[in-house]
Amino acid sequence: SRALPPGLTVDTGLKPAGPTPSSSRFQVDLVAEAASGADKTPSSDSTLASGDKAPDGSEPAAGGEEAKGRFRVVNFMDPSGASPPEVVPAEGFQNGDTVMSEGSLHSSTGGQHHYHYDTHTNTYYLRTFGHNTIDAVPNIDFYRQSAAPLGDKLIRPTLSELHDELDKEPFEDGFANGDELTPAEEAAAKEAAEPKGAVKFGWIKGVLVRCMLNIWGVMLFIRMSWIVGQAGIVLSCVIVLMATVVTTITGLSTSAIATNGFVRGGGAYYLISRSLGPEFGGSIGLIFAFANAVAVAMYVVGFAETVVELLGSVDCIMTDEINDIRIIGTITVILLLGISVAGMEWEAKAQIFLLVVLITAIFNYFIGSFIPLKSKESQGFFGYDSAIMMENMGPDFRDTESFFSVFAIFFPAATGILAGANISGDLSDPQLAIPRGTLLAILITGIVYLGVAISTGSCIVRDATGNGNDTLTAQFMVNCTDAACKFGYDFSSCKGDDGQYNCRYGLQNDFQVMSIVSGFGPIITAGIFSATLSSALASLVSAPKVFQALCKDNIYPGLEMFAKGYGKNNEPLRGYILTFCIALAFILIAQLNVIAPIISNFFLASYALINFSVFHASLANSPGWRPSFKFYNMWVSLAGAVLCCVVMFVINWWAALMTNVIVMGLYIYVSYKKPDVNWGSSTQALTYHQALTHSLHLSSVEDHIKNFRPQCLVMTGYPNSRPALLHLVHAFTKNVGLMICGHVRTGTRRPNFKELSNDQTRYQRWLLKNKTKAFYTPVFADDMRQGTQYLLQAAGLGRLRPNTLVIGYKSDWRDGDMMNVETYIHMIHDAFDFQYGSVVLRLKEGLDVSHISEQGKTSGMKDVVVSIDMTDGDSSKPLSKATSVQNSPAIQKDDDDECKAATKPLLKKDKSPQRLNVADQRLLDASQLFKRKQGKGTVDVWWLFDDGGLTLLIPYLLTNKKKWKDCKIRVFIGGKINRIDHDRRAMATLLSKFRIDFSDINVLGDINTKPKKENVTAFEEMIEPYRLNEDDMEQDAAEAQKASEPWRITDNELELYRAKTNRQIRLNELLKEHSSTANLIVMSMPLARKGAVSSALYMSWLETLSKDLPPLLLVRGNHQSVLTFYS
Repeated sequence: SRALPPGLTVDTGLKPAGPTPSSSRFQVDLVAEAASGADKTPSSDSTLASGDKAPDGSEPAAGGEEAKGRFRVVNFMDPSGASPPEVVPAEGFQNGDTVMSEGSLHSSTGGQHHYHYDTHTNTYYLRTFGHNTIDAVPNIDFYRQSAAPLGDKLIRPTLSELHDELDKEPFEDGFANGDELTPAEEAAAKEAAEPKGAVKFGWIKGVLVRCMLNIWGVMLFIRMSWIVGQAGIVLSCVIVLMATVVTTITGLSTSAIATNGFVRGGGAYYLISRSLGPEFGGSIGLIFAFANAVAVAMYVVGFAETVVELLGSVDCIMTDEINDIRIIGTITVILLLGISVAGMEWEAKAQIFLLVVLITAIFNYFIGSFIPLKSKESQGFFGYDSAIMMENMGPDFRDTESFFSVFAIFFPAATGILAGANISGDLSDPQLAIPRGTLLAILITGIVYLGVAISTGSCIVRDATGNGNDTLTAQFMVNCTDAACKFGYDFSSCKGDDGQYNCRYGLQNDFQVMSIVSGFGPIITAGIFSATLSSALASLVSAPKVFQALCKDNIYPGLEMFAKGYGKNNEPLRGYILTFCIALAFILIAQLNVIAPIISNFFLASYALINFSVFHASLANSPGWRPSFKFYNMWVSLAGAVLCCVVMFVINWWAALMTNVIVMGLYIYVSYKKPDVNWGSSTQALTYHQALTHSLHLSSVEDHIKNFRPQCLVMTGYPNSRPALLHLVHAFTKNVGLMICGHVRTGTRRPNFKELSNDQTRYQRWLLKNKTKAFYTPVFADDMRQGTQYLLQAAGLGRLRPNTLVIGYKSDWRDGDMMNVETYIHMIHDAFDFQYGSVVLRLKEGLDVSHISEQGKTSGMKDVVVSIDMTDGDSSKPLSKATSVQNSPAIQKDDDDECKAATKPLLKKDKSPQRLNVADQRLLDASQLFKRKQGKGTVDVWWLFDDGGLTLLIPYLLTNKKKWKDCKIRVFIGGKINRIDHDRRAMATLLSKFRIDFSDINVLGDINTKPKKENVTAFEEMIEPYRLNEDDMEQDAAEAQKASEPWRITDNELELYRAKTNRQIRLNELLKEHSSTANLIVMSMPLARKGAVSSALYMSWLETLSKDLPPLLLVRGNHQSVLTFYS
């Protein structure tokens, strides 16, 4: 292989002196700047295999200075403490095509310094597939959101690095891909680079054990037998299966979400928020954490009740029952808190111990059921027998119980399936552990519940006296039909004459019947303790973990303090204390019959949303939804969500209503707050899907006059540079029609498309932030007219296309190059050619405020301070580009901007903000004119020519808005002196048929009266500089001048359009007479025939017509009807 001769230093101006393409494959050239910078050694012996680390001693050669800054190092952390060397490639060396370092260079085997080299640190140039290139091969590190486990984040080469010309700076704006991390992602990045030694659990210890302990609650030992007594074996099995169906569907949905990408801590909250977005996630996260905290109290009280019963049986009650429950509950919850705070490892050990006790208790029961004892027969236990089984098959509901009330009592026993998912952050592989552990736990616990139901129903009778002397006498033997008769017992005395049952034993009466059946009674008591304490412990751990994840995302302001974690496992100690306080408060109530159904409803609400998330994500059909767990179905998930909602109302309708109200309240709050997070939720995906579907559907339907909406292409330039234009158009298009802010970027310099794309994003954000419902569409073009043509042709999508061009009036048209006026007038002609309506807005103060420094914040960034220097010069002078402070969306003007004078304000950055001159102050005030509420006044509509009704529709839409509702519409029309009343009545009839309210109709009979002499003289003086005066020169010279200056006014056209000119002058007089106090004048725009009327004359008409008036909107529709009076 060919390498550099010793001692060669690189001159960046040279052609490549490095290895030629024919050199050996996978060669590495060390081209770097040593940390010391002193010693320079050649890279002659640096041929390494592509995955190997550089020898520690080698110090690389110095690179070219120019190339500094071309690549950046993104340092997250460096465990060894050694910072990566400042390494810069020599551009001349590889002819700008630098070479990638492969991800395998991350290997940190041997050596003190763990340098992580990638395309941006560029210590090694590797040959990829035998070519010198920084194009990187696919690597998992490029797709990580956060730091690699050992230091720098690897970033793939950007398109700019690979594609741009060499004189360009590829990293003008921070992050190459523009993917700056949001606060939540930064937190995630910190979390991902977790410290060593964190305890992680596998699927058995982390999920299976937890879920089984949580599902097997107190119900198994002290309620299951009673449920069988009430509902019978068949219906008990139905109840268990119904509950299992709900939990299985939810388990499948949980598995699907958990395997659709990397799962962090936060359990149910994390799964729902990342699928459905922060609104649902935030509302469920809060109530789910709260439900877990209250569940701690519920389980602890269950434990305390059992202890107090035991104390009562040996007469050891301390005070009275309620206070004993409080005392024992408080001591228990303090001990549980101690175990939790000691760390997840201790908590997991405690869970394993409790599981062993619980399983022993279950086995103890089943073994006992096969050993019938004579002493237990009087209490109703006779061992397995078909007669008992048949008797207990059907239901026997007593005391107002029904199928659903019994189901409501059992269902909380099936909850707890999310116990494993809730500690998702502490699992070593959540994607494998959550599906496997959760579904297996549901299966095992379901089988045990069914086994207990069938077993208890087959060996215990419903009622027993407990009295061994209640044996059958011979005469009763014949009449006896109960199963107990077969064994020689007569329990008929249990049913009183009044139909009430009064025995203490049997399935229906004795909650502790399982401990009677079991081989050794106290083990069942230990099982009850184990079931309650394990569930309490699981909930005590789940609540703070979910709450911590919620607080980290900063969805509810003010809760950030609970996001802090402590120790190697990032334990949420503050969350533990909060959970402890909530649990303690509910333990002190010591009566949880009211709270239990609410908890079940809170859990069910989160199950319903997990199921709905899967349905929603599948429905949205987003390419990002591809779970590796395939055994789910969107319709099954939807059925699961509906089932959960039904079960909520079955268990307790008022608690279900309350849960729904709380979820909706929190949802509305989070929607209103709009947290700054973007998780790529299915809500976004579905919004896109629906928008696309509806846009296509819209295109298949023909337009109808009744559905006409003004869809405006507004030539605003930068959206914040002409506020009055933006606000006025927004006033009549908001929630009615489409508004596109068009911006033509012109200039001689090469178009910077990357900057254009960044501007597009930045100004779209600015519009949203300012609550303007519009789209910003910039284009590059050679001049204003060409750019406007591009927009007129290509803006919009399907039926969502503009049909009206709105531009600002060119108030400084006389100050510069008249070719700009030619361009401006041709924009209006082009709009008519494309069958657009045209609207021109004129404010006497002007529209463009971009040269004024705005002290206020614009789009959250500091604005540029610029002063204005009006120089009377040629427009071809290049303008200084105002440098923007902190990416300001203010002024980055190019050579020729829209609707602006040929003489452009020269923008220059000032040291200090200057006081505004009077004209600028007036302009600034006028720019906010349409943002304010309009007081009582009028909108004067001068509907002189019928253009299809656009001139009338715009003021109607305006006065429907809140800011304009105090303004009345006055209509002015032309007419003949002798028919004024007739014309007024005809117009009133037309307006009433259109259902448009008006306050007055004025018929102007004197439009054709000659204008005042001084006004005609003023007009003549105004157009004098723009006349061709062809009568005073040779014909050839006149034609040549007209060809070079097409805007000039010929004597012929002036004479031809004398009457039209006079009409504009006369109309201005009438406007001043009738409408000088109007809030807004909307007037038919005079038309000029293309090719017959020169630009200067048409511009002079517009100037004459609109000067010295209140805000004026010149409107001309495309002469297609936009109003109809047919239904």
